[in-house]
Amino acid sequence: MATSRRALRFVLLLPAILAALLPPAPAAAAGPPRVSLALYYESLCPYCSRFIVTRLAGIFDSGLIGAVDLLLVPYGNAHVRGANNTISCQHGPDECLLNNVEACAIEAWPDLNVHFGFINCVEDLVMNRKCEEWESCFQKQGLDPKPVMECYNSEHGHKLSLKYGKQTDALVPPHKYVPWVVVDGQPLYEDYENFEAYVCKAYKGHPPKICQGLGRDYPIVQQVVEAGNGVTYNSGDFELDEGVDDKIKIKMVQGDDN
Repeated sequence: MATSRRALRFVLLLPAILAALLPPAPAAAAGPPRVSLALYYESLCPYCSRFIVTRLAGIFDSGLIGAVDLLLVPYGNAHVRGANNTISCQHGPDECLLNNVEACAIEAWPDLNVHFGFINCVEDLVMNRKCEEWESCFQKQGLDPKPVMECYNSEHGHKLSLKYGKQTDALVPPHKYVPWVVVDGQPLYEDYENFEAYVCKAYKGHPPKICQGLGRDYPIVQQVVEAGNGVTYNSGDFELDEGVDDKIKIKMVQGDDN
């Protein structure tokens, strides 16, 4: 009887003994690293809004979004002036407002699909000369405006814009204009609208379908592109603007106390 119990115990323990003796199973292979795709822009630059709406938004439909880590930096050609760190924007105070709103949206909704959807909506209005209707994008996207409004109306919103300013000023080489598109650390200069080709060239995984039509032998970007796309240069000579146009001025959303 004792022998039978020992034999049964051995049979029950056998799987555990074998598991301890066998080498561990290899870890699942990690997927190929995504390509870094960064857009440095300003909200009222017509070339930026057109690029966001007509070109960049397409990566969500083409499947290219699965191959990239997309970073949006809403600051552009702005400058910090004075001891109080006042930000002056190339297209005036309305642009500073919308830069700040979009910066707050990125933080309020970290999900890329959510904050890009909102920014794309705003920039579509900019492109169609309806920027004063930007608040309608909360409703269109089904988003609660409160976190963005609270961010904008606090010191934190200004700090976010200063953070994006430091990121922009730290670019190597420095940006010359906007939109300024960078793929894996390499600026595309005026060839930015061909960004998909550079992403496809840099991506080491199975290429999305869009890459099959572009090929992987795309030339290395040159600093001077003869047939460049539209850009807004970083002139640095614009003056500090006072106030915000009433037609676009932000409205503080009152919280519901009930």
